Amino acid sequence: MEFLLIYFVCRFVYKSLRSENIEPQWEKRLKLASYITMGLFVASIVSYKYTIVFVILGQLAIIGLIYLLYTQPVFKKVKSIYLAIAPYIIVSIIINIIKAVMPSFYKEWDDFLEMIQVFTIIWGVGVWIVTVRQKKELDKAKAKVAEEERNNKIMSSMKAELEIQVAERTAALTRQKEELEVALNELKATQAQLIQSEKMASLGELTAGIAHEIQNPLNFVNNFSEVSKELLDEMKTELDNGNTGEAKELADNVIQNLEKINHHGKRADGIVKGMLQHSRTSSGQKELTDINALADEYLRLSYHGLRAKDKTFNARFETNFDTSVSKINVVPQDIGRVILNLINNAFYAVSEKKKHLKPVAGEGSPVHFEPTVQVITKNLGDKIEVVIKDNGNGIPQKIIDKIFQPFFTTKPTGQGTGLGLSLSYDIITKGHGGELKVETTENEGTAFIITLPVTTAPVIPGS
Repeated sequence: MEFLLIYFVCRFVYKSLRSENIEPQWEKRLKLASYITMGLFVASIVSYKYTIVFVILGQLAIIGLIYLLYTQPVFKKVKSIYLAIAPYIIVSIIINIIKAVMPSFYKEWDDFLEMIQVFTIIWGVGVWIVTVRQKKELDKAKAKVAEEERNNKIMSSMKAELEIQVAERTAALTRQKEELEVALNELKATQAQLIQSEKMASLGELTAGIAHEIQNPLNFVNNFSEVSKELLDEMKTELDNGNTGEAKELADNVIQNLEKINHHGKRADGIVKGMLQHSRTSSGQKELTDINALADEYLRLSYHGLRAKDKTFNARFETNFDTSVSKINVVPQDIGRVILNLINNAFYAVSEKKKHLKPVAGEGSPVHFEPTVQVITKNLGDKIEVVIKDNGNGIPQKIIDKIFQPFFTTKPTGQGTGLGLSLSYDIITKGHGGELKVETTENEGTAFIITLPVTTAPVIPGS
């Protein structure tokens, strides 16, 4: 039994310690000890009469092994083996001493002594099982720690890689931001040029209309001035003849003519001021403005401008102005541009519809269609509404959501920048806190509806 115990202890120790990874020389020593032990075990079986000698040698070997395990630092991790085999060795030595010194006592108590020895074996096996279980748990814990360390290394590596990627992307985003800022500045400059171009285009369309509108009051001024001159000549003749009554009547006629000359002179002055106001850069300063007069002015200017531009153009326009609409606080240049743009679009829509309704030569009579544009104002209490309505082809539903987008246009190339409605929308919504919406029915017409809040107090700069 002692030999088997020595062999088991040697094998357990160097297998438990993985001694080849710690102290390679101890693996050889422990293996040699296990082989010698097995040799003694075989010898004790072959030479039965010398068994007691081999037993004593085995016990001395166990004591030496325990001492060796106890004193060598490399074996501190398997000290639990001391606890397992120490009781058995102590009891075995005591039994052998009793057996050699007091044989009669040994014979009398041999069953009891053997039972004690069996208990020490059971104790050793139990301690060994517990040790093995603890070792497995320790190995699991070590494996878990090793796994966590590997995961930590992987996480650290991934973190470092992510930091590099973040740094690279941050640098790329910074470059993109700088490029976008440059592009944005260029876009703003281009937009400003396009806006100015749009304003100049609308001014060009107004020129002919303004000339026509000014010509009418100038004709009245010229005519009434000529008539007044003739009346004054007649009045002088009547005074020379002493007909004071006739002279007074002629004077009254001259006064009436002068009043008409003054009226039409103011009319021409208003047209010129409106043109200058439309052409100059908006200061953004709001002032009390008569929306009815503004809408009427731009309606007529737009009509006569388009007539001068295209002699074939003809359309009917109607106004329905709510007389209860009071002056409201707006930027007149900006609101004028919006109204002019919407009226021009309306005239364009009805003109295009009329062109497309003309039959091909030799294929019947023309379809009856009277192009009409209406400008309507309404007093809604805390708001006023301006409606520009036409009976054109309407706007297809598939593009209705795009009409207020910058640069979107349905006109042929070269006939529109696509900025008119976009700028109008911004002027009404952002510049005046109002609304600009559209109602349309295909093949029947379109109505653009401007809603502006009523504010009658003019804005004082710096207040």
